[in-house]
This record gives sequence, C-alpha cells and structure tokens, in this order.
Amino acid sequence: MAKTTWSDLSEGQRTAIKILAGAEFLLKIAMLIDISRRPADQIRGSKGLWRAAAAINTIGPVSYFAFGRRRPS
Repeated sequence: MAKTTWSDLSEGQRTAIKILAGAEFLLKIAMLIDISRRPADQIRGSKGLWRAAAAINTIGPVSYFAFGRRRPS
C-alpha cells in the first residue's frame, strides 16, 4: 500500500487539514486557559489529569468541555 504524501493531496484537502489542525489547536488552548482560570472545585477531577487529557487529539478538549466542568452554583 502506497503512502500518501503532502504533495499528493489536492489544494482543497490541504486547506481542510490546515483548518482542522488550527481548530484543534485553538480548542486545546481554550481548554488549558479555562483550566488555569477556573477554581478547582468547579472542575470534575484533578486539573493535572485534564491538562494531560489535552494531549489526546480532539477527544481530550471536547470531553473536558462536555463533562469536566461543573456549573457554578
């Protein structure tokens, strides 16, 4: 099976990859900023574990925003 290189991709495919990579990067940055600003009692689990979850592609940040934050009471 031949590997696809960057130069084999169309311009549209390259643009899509760049946009998705940028969105993933911004989501991780938003997650890390939110963790640093939010009090620990408003986060489910430890801040350190959620920071480590940022290393897991898009799954870590999406799961943090979906499940990791508590609503202020």
